[in-house]
Amino acid sequence: MYHACFGSIRNLVRKRDNVPGADRNSAVERTEIADVDIAELQKWVGKTATVTDQVTPVPIAALAATLDIDAPPPRPGDPLPPLWHWLYFLPADRQSELAADGHARRGGFLPPIPLPRRMWAGGRFEFHHPLRVGESITRTSHIAAIEQKEGRTGPLVFVVARHEISNSGGVAMTEEQDLVYRGLSKPGDPVPTTRMAPADSAWERVVQPGSVLLFRYSALTFNGHRIHYDYPYATKVEGYPGLLVHGPLIATLLLDLLGRNMREAQVASFTFRAGSPLFDTTPFSVCGKPEKGGKTVSLWAKDAAGAMATTATAVIA
Repeated sequence: MYHACFGSIRNLVRKRDNVPGADRNSAVERTEIADVDIAELQKWVGKTATVTDQVTPVPIAALAATLDIDAPPPRPGDPLPPLWHWLYFLPADRQSELAADGHARRGGFLPPIPLPRRMWAGGRFEFHHPLRVGESITRTSHIAAIEQKEGRTGPLVFVVARHEISNSGGVAMTEEQDLVYRGLSKPGDPVPTTRMAPADSAWERVVQPGSVLLFRYSALTFNGHRIHYDYPYATKVEGYPGLLVHGPLIATLLLDLLGRNMREAQVASFTFRAGSPLFDTTPFSVCGKPEKGGKTVSLWAKDAAGAMATTATAVIA
C-alpha cells in the first residue's frame, strides 16, 4: 500500500517539473499523505480567529458583472445578497507563505493535514439580518470538528469551520464550512457512482463555466488555488480533466437563481452539499423549484449529461 501510494506520487511529482510555477516544496507535501496523525490534528479543534472588514461597493459591482446580473451600482445601506460575504475577510498571506497549489501553507488557522487535495464539500448558513454596504463587519471563526474516515480510495479528513459574522446589530449570520482533504486519484480507483438530477425543475439556467469566469471569481475572492485557473496544474498535477468550478461559486449561482425567480424572498437559511465536481470543459445547469407550502426551495446543479453535482435547500423567512 505504501509503495503503490508513494510510487504514484513520485510519478506525479516528476510531471510537475514541466508545469510552470511548480516547486520542489510540494514534493514534501505530497509524500506525507500516509502519515495522518488524527490525534495531533485534533489539537486544532477550538482554535479561533477574528478579523474585521468593511462592506465596500466595488466588489459587489464586480461580482454582479461576473454573474451577468443587470443591477444598479450599490449604494450605502443596500443589503448584501446572501453568500456575497465571501467577497470580504479575504486572506492576505504573503507570496512566500503559499504552497505549490496556491493556498497558504497549512498549520495556521486550518490544521496541517498532509493530504494534497482539499475541497469545499458543503456548508450551512443562517441569516438573521442583512449585512449592508458601508458598514464595518467582524468575523469570529473557530474549528468545530476534525474527523478522519476511510473512503473508497484512501483516508479522508473532514474539518468543520464555524463562522459568526456580526455588525452593529449583533450576529447577522452564521456559517459552517465542511472541508474535505483526500489523496490524489490513482489508476484503478473505484469510479464514483452517478445520480441523475430531477427532471421536474421549475427554473433552470445554463452556465458556461469558462476560464474567464473562474479566474474572475478567484480574483474577487482572492482564492489562489490553482485548480480553478491554472490549466496545466489542474490537469497534469492534480489529474483533473479541466479547471474545477468553485463550490462557493456554484452555491452563489443557486441562490442567485432563487433571487431571479422569487425577487421578494428573504432567505432565512441555506444548506448545500457538493456530490461531484464540475469542470470548465462543458456547460452545467443550476435548477430549482419551490416545495409545497412555498417556504422551502430545492436547488441543485447538474452537469451537461444531467448528473447531479450539487444539492441545496433554502428556507424562506
